[in-house]
Amino acid sequence: MGTIVAVDQNKPQVDVLERAARVLRDGGVLVMPTDSVYGIGCAAVADNPGHRRIFSIKRRDLSQTLPWLIADPSDLLVYGRDVPAWMERLARELWPGALTLVVDASDAVSAEYRAANGTIALRVPDSNLVRALAREVGPLATTSANTHGEAAATSGAGVEDRIVQAADLTLDAGPAPLAVASTIVGCEDGELRVFRAGAVPVSCIVDVAKTT
Repeated sequence: MGTIVAVDQNKPQVDVLERAARVLRDGGVLVMPTDSVYGIGCAAVADNPGHRRIFSIKRRDLSQTLPWLIADPSDLLVYGRDVPAWMERLARELWPGALTLVVDASDAVSAEYRAANGTIALRVPDSNLVRALAREVGPLATTSANTHGEAAATSGAGVEDRIVQAADLTLDAGPAPLAVASTIVGCEDGELRVFRAGAVPVSCIVDVAKTT
């Protein structure tokens, strides 16, 4: 526990990718950089012991769900169901990027990762490192790498030592490029709803969503 390895988000080293993927496949917990903030995550597979550990490490209630980081915009239609056309446009135009889309979960999402209303939050981060890991092991169930209620870490050095020690591996790429959490958008009664303002301006999201 407590191992820290330096990594380049844009051009991740092959040996680091292999090591991180091995941790994830073995049901481990990984602290990783993204384009927005640092995250803590596991492979989003059924009955993964790492899933429950993340809540324990973050001191977060198990009733909450974890967003998924996915590899490519096309994965929206793999893990989402009945996705509105305007949301598909957002994915085409703004992914990879710091935009999280909340959609009805498809049958490819096991029950333990769905919210009570049957939704899943998905994002393609602008991080070659994270996208490569998602291609290798599948979606990553991930949340910010901080104690619940505390500020998100925006650099490797900013991740709490307690979390580093509890995780199986921490990848340190220095400062996160944006250092701002993603904007979260969902759909209610067919209409766009912003659940959290973040790195992508709401005005930009509305403009893209309204494009025909």
